[in-house]
Amino acid sequence: MTQTCLFFLPFLSKYALGSEVSVYGDVYSFGILLLEMVTGKRPTDVMFKDSLNLHEFSKMALSKPLIESIDPILQEEVWEKSTCNANTTRNLSDISNHRVQDCLISILRIGIACSEESPRDRLVINDVLAKLHIIRATLLRASGVKEHVQKSTAITS
Repeated sequence: MTQTCLFFLPFLSKYALGSEVSVYGDVYSFGILLLEMVTGKRPTDVMFKDSLNLHEFSKMALSKPLIESIDPILQEEVWEKSTCNANTTRNLSDISNHRVQDCLISILRIGIACSEESPRDRLVINDVLAKLHIIRATLLRASGVKEHVQKSTAITS
């Protein structure tokens, strides 16, 4: 319980200090979530002291080889194997390991842009979604999986 409360303190403190709830706060939270997924670190990690936080750590990670900064479990998934739709496993070098790394870097950049200190400097959620769709399409092309687009049918009465 204490750990959960500590996780929400950075978010709650913004609102407790009189900041209004807004979509900018939602974008910030989504950005932090992306950074957590890629790095495997939490905003409350003991390594974050003074001016170092998850946002700054992630910005610094862009100047290093990706393998040094991403979540070890994600490393294993990305560099060891990939499961295809037909439940066959093959090495990601077959589906362009370089593209996968580029996509992870792009996701890291989106997380950084969403978690900027100033709400006005953050990405708009529509731009975030457009970028994530591009990343998805890139990964699908790299793996040889054809993207299925479902058309919605209108029900008329």
